Amino acid sequence: MLILGLDPGSRCMGIGLIEEQEAGLRLILAKGIYPPKGNDLGEKLGFIFKELVELIDTFQPKEVAIEDVFFATNARSALKLGQARGAAVAACAWKNIPVFSYEPTKVKQSVVGVGRASKEQVSFMVKQILKVKDNWPLDVSDALAVAIAHLNIRRFNKMVQGK
Repeated sequence: MLILGLDPGSRCMGIGLIEEQEAGLRLILAKGIYPPKGNDLGEKLGFIFKELVELIDTFQPKEVAIEDVFFATNARSALKLGQARGAAVAACAWKNIPVFSYEPTKVKQSVVGVGRASKEQVSFMVKQILKVKDNWPLDVSDALAVAIAHLNIRRFNKMVQGK
């Protein structure tokens, strides 16, 4: 099963695509989407939407896991982050792909074992789990982490349900 993980952002949207295999997880894609710089938020949101639709068309993920918006100290930043997240969710809905949302603390708990882990700790564990040494931005590590957390939670729920 191919899972797309998203870490929303208006300056960089982290993208992580992993495949669940019997032997574990395989990294398919790790990158950031960087909307054009400037003050036109509509242009940025349109860029995010278009890029995600193209990515979904290319890779055909079965499910999308996205990180929930955290509460920032700056209300304007939180609003922009929420709008970028909305553009991402809209792109997934446009392509009829189920979207699952996770709180950052739940993602960190699932991947690192600590709900208040640092971004660097998350990045380290993602690289260990995927058995890679790549040096990508922390937004990309977070996207991969939410995809890994989604698969962990799916597996646990199946176990509990006896399937």
